[in-house]
Amino acid sequence: MSSENNDEPSPSPTKKPITNNNTNNSDSESDVNNEHLIGNVQRVAIVPPNYEGKPKKGHLIFDASFECGNLGRIDYVNDFEYDLFIRPDTCCPRFRCWFLFTVENVKADQRVIFHIVNFSKAKSLYRDGMTPLVKSTSRKRWQRLPTRNVFYYRSPDHRKNYVMSFTFCFDREDDVYQFAYSFPYTYTKLQNYLDSIDQRRLDYVQRRPLVYSVQKRRLDLLTVANPSLLVKGRRKKVVIVTARVHPGETPSSYVCQGFIEFIISDHPIAQVLRDNIVFYIVPMLNPDGVFLGNQRCSLLGFDLNRVWHEPSIWAHPEIYGIKTHIMKLNEDMDFELDFFIDIHAHSTMMNGFMYGNVYEDANRFEKHSIFPRLLSRNAEDFSINNTTFNRDALKAGTGRRTLGGCLQDSTHCYTLEVSFFSYQTSTTSQAIPYTEELYQQLGRNLARTFLDYYKSINYVSCSPSCSIMPRLKEDRIKSRLTRQATNMPLVDQDEAFLNNETFNLSTQEFIYPETRNNNEPE
Repeated sequence: MSSENNDEPSPSPTKKPITNNNTNNSDSESDVNNEHLIGNVQRVAIVPPNYEGKPKKGHLIFDASFECGNLGRIDYVNDFEYDLFIRPDTCCPRFRCWFLFTVENVKADQRVIFHIVNFSKAKSLYRDGMTPLVKSTSRKRWQRLPTRNVFYYRSPDHRKNYVMSFTFCFDREDDVYQFAYSFPYTYTKLQNYLDSIDQRRLDYVQRRPLVYSVQKRRLDLLTVANPSLLVKGRRKKVVIVTARVHPGETPSSYVCQGFIEFIISDHPIAQVLRDNIVFYIVPMLNPDGVFLGNQRCSLLGFDLNRVWHEPSIWAHPEIYGIKTHIMKLNEDMDFELDFFIDIHAHSTMMNGFMYGNVYEDANRFEKHSIFPRLLSRNAEDFSINNTTFNRDALKAGTGRRTLGGCLQDSTHCYTLEVSFFSYQTSTTSQAIPYTEELYQQLGRNLARTFLDYYKSINYVSCSPSCSIMPRLKEDRIKSRLTRQATNMPLVDQDEAFLNNETFNLSTQEFIYPETRNNNEPE
């Protein structure tokens, strides 16, 4: 599938041979137990049982054998209905949530029902109105399917597992259609973005590979600061921001990109911050998992956000590398490590929010609660009510918990979560679906909040031109106008992109078939 940008996930330009699959696989015990052995489908044509010969128009061809792709198996149910199986994380069959695949060889006005039948989570934002995303070769902007076309329920046809079904009408025979759990953000997209920063030759941005992953991908570290601040012997405050330790949590990459783009910009707030603070940013902590299309784990099947207490240089080189870097900063008298913020995405909650740590010292805990409160004032989508401070045993081994216990008492360690779906504000009764642009806006507001924090402790001062409120008002007006016009992301702000054609999803009407009406939603 061709794509608007080279960094978007797409199959290879050289088409792989088509493989026929005309079996109506039963969900046998052996199938379930061996799901983790199945790789991504590679241009598989799904044809009726006992069909012989080349696939005809309307025999759908599925593919997920590209960067970030995930689809492990397709079972033919009938001419318009298909059971789809997510490929579990490599070396870890427990996690099945992320999907990204293409469909081609369609007929005009061909209507289908796709059932994704092996989610590993019972709770999901699909219960609250979230829907899959779709785009095609002629309509390159991701769009959410209408809520009326998406169903999330416990299915008696699939051992009472939770199933997400969605209906779709293909309208153009020559298009290749792409479906995704959330907005994809690939390793290649990140590398292209960081390369574009390199080409700007900014003297206050340094980029280097901190370590390499098991599959020899870069773990990029950005250092953003005024060069005069980095001279040896000068005491400096440090903020560390990381993202994408869980590969399926793609919104975290958009938040991180928004943070980076603002902190390296010419905005007066960014300039003041760079003059006073050293920012270390690791935009993608799990590059192998991202490339492979995993949901939570690395190539070797490890949840890298559970190994911070004792990372292995061979099994978890990414966490070993960043933790080693952080501990060196912690021990260096030239540096005062103020913040560690790890960005994630949440599959069951709305809004942005934070997890913080609990401390016995009341004064320390009070200081720890300041930053989330400031962020809630600056970002309309950030919920202070959803923000919690805990020492949950299930979170042991996370970056927030581990570093919160071994760094200086003055260091604030948080997890920043953002919803896969939407947010609500105090002035809106309905949820506002996130787009790529709105995720990036949260990243920009995160960056601006550091100015408020350092002003509150009298570490920095700035002129009225640094005021956060005019820019916030501008952002809110822009996002409101964007939402009024379309529920689509605005990534490339050029006329060609803005004029791109979109799906007419109002025509996506479909009556759910009698054969599956015995599935009661829950």
